[in-house]
Amino acid sequence: MVQDTIPQRPPVDLAAVAEERGIKYFLISYTDLSGAQRAKLVPAVAIKDMQKNGAGFAGFAAAFQLSPADPDLVAVPDPTTLIQLPWKPEVGWLASDLKMHGQWIEQGPRNTLRRMIDRAAQVGLTVKTGVECEFFLLTPDGQTIGDAHDNAAKSCYDASALMRQYDVITEICDAMLELGWQPYQNDHEDANGQFEMNWIFDDAMVTADRHVFFKFMTRSIAEKHGLRATFMPKPFVNLTGSGCHAHISLWNNGRNVCHADGDPLGLSAEGYHFVGGLIENADALCAFLNPVVNSYKRINAPRTVSGATWSPNSVTYAGDNRTHMIRVPGKGRFEMRLPDGAANPYLLQASLLAAGLDGLERRLDPGKPLDINMYTDGHTVPDAKKLPLNLLDAVRALDASTAMRRLLGDGLVGPYINLKMEEWNAYCGHLSTWERQATLDC
Repeated sequence: MVQDTIPQRPPVDLAAVAEERGIKYFLISYTDLSGAQRAKLVPAVAIKDMQKNGAGFAGFAAAFQLSPADPDLVAVPDPTTLIQLPWKPEVGWLASDLKMHGQWIEQGPRNTLRRMIDRAAQVGLTVKTGVECEFFLLTPDGQTIGDAHDNAAKSCYDASALMRQYDVITEICDAMLELGWQPYQNDHEDANGQFEMNWIFDDAMVTADRHVFFKFMTRSIAEKHGLRATFMPKPFVNLTGSGCHAHISLWNNGRNVCHADGDPLGLSAEGYHFVGGLIENADALCAFLNPVVNSYKRINAPRTVSGATWSPNSVTYAGDNRTHMIRVPGKGRFEMRLPDGAANPYLLQASLLAAGLDGLERRLDPGKPLDINMYTDGHTVPDAKKLPLNLLDAVRALDASTAMRRLLGDGLVGPYINLKMEEWNAYCGHLSTWERQATLDC
């Protein structure tokens, strides 16, 4: 447990809002350690008590390191996050913070991000971020691309394939417009059946809450149209995987702290130190940014049918060059290209902020940027650190990271490592078709 302070909730009467807007039910929602969204459906007549006291959950039944003997995990809804479901407006969605024994629980992903935001605020920094969510639209059984005609080798930005899914994409985009997220583009991505939708950046917590809801909304609207949306990192071995690139900038009183006019990349000393922290902690970060076994079929991957994986293979940075782990596409901001679609939205933001703050606190030097194509010329940089080859290596790197434990807290890192080791052991206990084909007659 931790005693960190959740900001005072604004005086919003959710019961009155429900009556005014015609909301019949509320989804009191939280995200567990694995990134799964959990919720209770609460009738509007009961929301007054839930807003005050929270909704109770058995934490052991979700992905937390808790036991059946533990008391209720209490989800306290944040009224500032209220969203009426665009496809079912009689339901209001609420993000929540988690308590147990009357204290904010350290394992709570949203609680963890708030701690990192508070830590940045202590040194005068506000963190603004944006995410680029890639996903596939598949048949309901998840086995094949939802559009049988979407089979071009070079399918990126394919106008016809995009328009064949017009009804799904525009319903999602219309919802974001209605919610005030300021979406600005939607496209067919590099893989067959793969799409990306972009909305404007904002404070890290706002972006994380929207990221959580976006995944929920995309899956729900796809189901309405007889499709299945997946954010799985690599659902098809021959196609480009789904990333979740994160754009980051640091602000102080309306000034972009990362921006420097005189620098070739447009980065200030603080910006370079933040990048230095991401590079220093990259292997440990993978446990959060590439959190499932399948993640490692996306990074360090061979070429796909399109000719490139668009995923990093080494711990490097550069200017406007997409073959590196970190890209600096414009002055005063940088893009972390490592995260994938399976990343927990809150822990994605929290871990990036923790690594960057480590870089700022220790004034870490990221070294010189590399202006080369890492896919073709990476071998010419023999001292470039390689990314973990599998989830086990990433989890071991996190386990050994004093910086990530110090900043994120043992109460989060310890349970998270245990959860990921359980996943790895379950994977290792699975007998695959490939193993039988390759070794049955050995």
